[in-house]
Amino acid sequence: MEHAEEAEARRDWTDGHVEQWLPVLPGLDPVIEGAVTRMKLLSGHLRRVRERSLVDFALDRPEFDTLHKLAGRGGTATPSQLATDLDLAPASVTGRLDALERRGFVRRRPSTTDRRRVHVELTESGRATWAGAMDVLGDEESRVLGALSREERELFNDMLRRIMLVAEAG
Repeated sequence: MEHAEEAEARRDWTDGHVEQWLPVLPGLDPVIEGAVTRMKLLSGHLRRVRERSLVDFALDRPEFDTLHKLAGRGGTATPSQLATDLDLAPASVTGRLDALERRGFVRRRPSTTDRRRVHVELTESGRATWAGAMDVLGDEESRVLGALSREERELFNDMLRRIMLVAEAG
């Protein structure tokens, strides 16, 4: 319980935000407002870290997303699979792949079973660039969630899952 006592002794920006709005909105639940505001702020913080890491690795968001989806498929996919994964028209994926191929991040290989098909492969350079950008974000996620013990992180994850199940059920 040491962590809970420390948190109560320290205040963050959201504590002031909630105090400001309580007199204006008397029905406001300060716990819900605090939790939702903190989730939004944390999400924004992690998004900014990700965007800075993309700049550091000279990637734009569409390039990163394409490398990410390709890496998620084990480093190889067809353009149509990537189009589906990215929810894009095939022509849009072709443009992305052209740019990534020029940078040496992917290569296209003809299918060995069907000459009309092409497979896209993540190159070592593409994998290293994608992994480097991912590491920056992963390090920050570990840093901020390091404020919790292992058990607290597991409980937090379980609680967020329960919340997401309600949100996903609509």
